[in-house]
Amino acid sequence: MKHFLETTQNYINKFDLFQLRWTNMVQALIELDENTNRVLNVVKAKFDLKDKGDAIKLVVEKFVDYENEPELRLDFIQKFNEMQKKKTIKVDDFAKRYGLN
Repeated sequence: MKHFLETTQNYINKFDLFQLRWTNMVQALIELDENTNRVLNVVKAKFDLKDKGDAIKLVVEKFVDYENEPELRLDFIQKFNEMQKKKTIKVDDFAKRYGLN
């Protein structure tokens, strides 16, 4: 059991990341390398954010959205529903039909 707990602590629960959006603010002093600092400045300028803290929040939110399973995203569900409405055809030999031989 101890080994199981040690290994599970290495993973981040996506639900916990999602909940971070609504928790209290925490102040942190962080060290950034030049490249990371430059990227945050670009994000800050591109999205007209007031400080790097907002840029970090935006990057984390985009990461959480990116990491979510596609089946859980609304755009995926809409595309899937549209595909189900389309007419289908039966294909016996896919490679032959589309010249992939």
